[in-house]
Amino acid sequence: MTDTAGAARDPDTVSRFVEHFAAQLVEAGMPRMPARVFAALLASDSGTLTSADLGEQLKISPAAVSGAVRYLAQVHLVSREREPGSRRERYRVRNDQWYEALTNREAIIKRWEDALREGVVSLGPDTPAGRRLTETLAFFEFLEGELETLMDRWRVRRDELFGPG
Repeated sequence: MTDTAGAARDPDTVSRFVEHFAAQLVEAGMPRMPARVFAALLASDSGTLTSADLGEQLKISPAAVSGAVRYLAQVHLVSREREPGSRRERYRVRNDQWYEALTNREAIIKRWEDALREGVVSLGPDTPAGRRLTETLAFFEFLEGELETLMDRWRVRRDELFGPG
């Protein structure tokens, strides 16, 4: 097997890693096919593969690749790119993909906070459900406040480990 960056790979070793890491992602709640596609992209030196590359490597249909990529794009774990002068798409996972995915979660957390605030008002802050929602809201507000600091610390640490990105 040759990755799109040209590095020689032992297909069995790559396959074992992809399936093992995908199983860990599935255990954490990611659907199986997106987990396999994401793991295959991570295992690619270039970080990019076409639908045909993914189908061949994972032994899955183009429809399965398409559905997996759609899911991964929605959760900001992969991006799509057109090959210059072609209609073919390449799917990319960047080195900072986890950072980007987590950063994009801030908007989701804000929407959850808004919904929880409405729930507290609707259910009453002194009811058991209202108190539970209030605690959940406090957790998300805390998480949101800490996330920015944590991400800043990660950028510094990443630069220490890997040089300025």
